[in-house]
Amino acid sequence: MPDTAVVPPRPIAGSRVSGSRPGGGNLPLLRDPDHYEEINVIGTGAYGTVYKARDTVNDTIVAIKKVKLGLTEDGVPMQVLREISLLKQLGKANHPNIVRLLDICHGQRLDREMVLYLVFEHVDQDLNTYIEKCPSPGLGPDRVKDIIWQILNGVDFLHSNRIVHRDLKPQNILVSRDCSVKLADFGLARIYDFSSLLTTVVVTLWYRSPEVLLGNSYATPVDLWSCGCIFAELFLRKPLFPGQYEIDQLNQIFQILGTPSVEEWPSNSSIGREAFASRPIRPMSNIIPEMDQHALDLLQKLLVFNSDDRISAGKALLHPYFAEFGFHPTSHSPDLTSESSHSGGSMSEGGASSDANTSLSPVTTSTSFSSHETSGESFGDLSGVMESNH
Repeated sequence: MPDTAVVPPRPIAGSRVSGSRPGGGNLPLLRDPDHYEEINVIGTGAYGTVYKARDTVNDTIVAIKKVKLGLTEDGVPMQVLREISLLKQLGKANHPNIVRLLDICHGQRLDREMVLYLVFEHVDQDLNTYIEKCPSPGLGPDRVKDIIWQILNGVDFLHSNRIVHRDLKPQNILVSRDCSVKLADFGLARIYDFSSLLTTVVVTLWYRSPEVLLGNSYATPVDLWSCGCIFAELFLRKPLFPGQYEIDQLNQIFQILGTPSVEEWPSNSSIGREAFASRPIRPMSNIIPEMDQHALDLLQKLLVFNSDDRISAGKALLHPYFAEFGFHPTSHSPDLTSESSHSGGSMSEGGASSDANTSLSPVTTSTSFSSHETSGESFGDLSGVMESNH
C-alpha cells in the first residue's frame, strides 16, 4: 500500500504490566513495543492500522499492525490467543509466499479492550499498487503466471495448515523488490470474529465467493474463488466483478458466468434464485483474449459457482498451465470437514483439504490443541497470556 502520511520517528507507546493473577489477563511475557520507532502510516484496513517502523534493536524496517481486541471478564479470549500463537508457529516455517509474523507486543489496555501490535516483515508494496504502476500494455504473460503461481503456493500452505484466509485481494498480497509475492492478513478475520472490534472501513466484495455472498457455509474453496478473480485482474488490470453491494456483486458474477439453474441453487441460501434474471454464459476468451487455453481452463476451474466443484490449491498447482514449474506435492492433507456460517461470523479451521501439501507438517487446528501443545514451548511468548486466562 502506498505511504499515506509521514511523521517524525517516535517510539510506539505501550503500557507496562507486570505480575500475573489468574483471570486477570495480564501479559507478563509480551514485550513492550517501545523499541519500535514509528516512521509513517502505511494504510488503514478492516483489521487495523498498519505502520512502517524501525526496530531499534537490530536496525531493520518492519510493518506493525495495531489491532484492538475485545476482552472478556477473564481477559483476552482463549480462542484469540490460540489463533495468534498459530500465526507465530506459521511464521517459524518462513514460507516464501507468506508474510512472516516477527513479534507480538502489548499496548494500551482498557476495561473491555486492549491493543496488540503484530510485527511483520516489511514488504515494499501491495499487488494493487504493483498493477497500477505497471506501464502499458500491462504485465506480460510470464509475469502473470509467476504471480498467480506464488499466490497459489501461499494459499496451499495456509490450507494445508487448516487456515482459510477469507479476504484474499490485491491489497493484502504484497510484492517485494525481488518480485516475491507474499500473502498478508491471513488469520486476522478469525481473530476479529472472536473479538468483534472490526473497524468501519468498507470491505470490498469484488473477490468474495458466491457461497459467502449467499450466506451459506464455506471453507477453503472461498480462497480459490478469490484467486480466480485476482488471476483475471492480472490480465485485465481492473476487477473482473466490481459489485457495489451483495446483490449487485452476484449480478456481476452471473453476467459473465451465467445464472445458475434452479437445481444448482443452494436450498439454504439467504437470497432466492428468483431475485436474478436468467443470463447466458459469456465466453471468458472474449473477456480476456490475452489468456492462452491453459490459462483459460485454470480460470474456469477457479471460478466455479458450486464450491464443491471448485479446484483446490494443490490441484491448481498441478495444472498444465504451470507445467514448466515442475511442482511435486510431498504429501496429502487429511480431509477437513468442518465448515462455518458466513452469517454467524464464526470461522472454522476446516473445509476442503488441500491436495498438495508442503514439507511442513500441518499445524494443529486452533480448537483442538492437546494438553502438551499448550505448553510454553508451543505458544512461545503467549504462554503467559494463556496461563493468565485459564
